[in-house]
Amino acid sequence: MPGYTITNLRGDVEDAAVAFGLSPGLEARFASGGLGLTRLGVSYQRLAPGFRVPFGHKHAEQEELYVVLSGAGRVRLGDEVHDIAQWDAVRVDKDTMRNFEAGPEGLEFLAIGAPATGPGDAQAEPGWWSE
Repeated sequence: MPGYTITNLRGDVEDAAVAFGLSPGLEARFASGGLGLTRLGVSYQRLAPGFRVPFGHKHAEQEELYVVLSGAGRVRLGDEVHDIAQWDAVRVDKDTMRNFEAGPEGLEFLAIGAPATGPGDAQAEPGWWSE
């Protein structure tokens, strides 16, 4: 077996947002399994213009880094809201509740987390970011 994996995040990885009824506003492709990652997690996420993720989340163990690839929007981190744009990098510790809202042109980012933990590590809070 080779010591590497190549996959296309949009072509080879299933959009998990469809199963959760969040499509077409959200596209979420969790690629850790397909890449064979053992020490970190990675996902590609795209928010349609004006879409706000309808829940907040934090983790029991995993620290995350978000890198904005295109577009702009806002991120809520705990009780604070920050504007974000292309090439911004946002580090979030495991205990900070967070999520995103796209601006008028949408928002596209990578989420990278370590250690690799699996789905049981995330704790979601529906309605956390409501006006």
